[in-house]
Amino acid sequence: MAQYAVKKLAEMAGVSVRTLHHYDRIGLLQPSVRTGAGYRLYGEKELLRLQQILFYKEMDFELKTIAGLLDDADFDMVAALHHHKQNLLQRKERIATLLETLDKTIDHLQNKQKMKPEDLYKGLPKEQAEAWRKEAMERWPDQVKHSEEQLLKMNVEEFETLGKDFAANWEQLAAMADKDPHSPEVQRLIADHYHLIRQFWGKPEGDIAAYKGLGDLYVADERYTAGKPAFGLFLQKAMHYFADRLG
Repeated sequence: MAQYAVKKLAEMAGVSVRTLHHYDRIGLLQPSVRTGAGYRLYGEKELLRLQQILFYKEMDFELKTIAGLLDDADFDMVAALHHHKQNLLQRKERIATLLETLDKTIDHLQNKQKMKPEDLYKGLPKEQAEAWRKEAMERWPDQVKHSEEQLLKMNVEEFETLGKDFAANWEQLAAMADKDPHSPEVQRLIADHYHLIRQFWGKPEGDIAAYKGLGDLYVADERYTAGKPAFGLFLQKAMHYFADRLG
């Protein structure tokens, strides 16, 4: 495959030259060749890696997390592409559902009615949601209040999407409970889970210790995993591994 200068790659990928220079500086995407004149040249390997970076950015992954995934010795690009495809198909289905419910939500938005805290958990299994909130209010009342205040700032569409994303991620993790919690495919789902939990907590940056603590809670209280201790242990191992790599 031909090699491309940074300007040409930027045009093809729809990113800025400055962005590619930044990726180079932080080691996320480095050119295959640097000419004697200082020009950066990118080949097929780099083009495919950039595609992966942009797919993960589309899912709002942080650059540090993307680098960790792509640099993992067990990273499987074909498996990752299948994961991206599944993610986009799920988004397509969610968008179709949201479009059908827009008429029902317009009146709510126009009337500026405030959502009740209980409504923040719509889309999660009711028993699970009630258990989570009660437990959280007992242990971290200030954090829960902050989280709910941040979530209440979302519009209905944003919140519905968050709830559906979380439910889908939870189902996918449950389906992977017999897999190695350290495997790239599981860790990709855990990265999604971490991102979603961060949104529920209302924090732009994740609290690694708190995230590991949530993993411990899944083991300590089976209500969180529908009485399935093996699933709780699977989540704890996967979340601890993910958090340790981020830390």
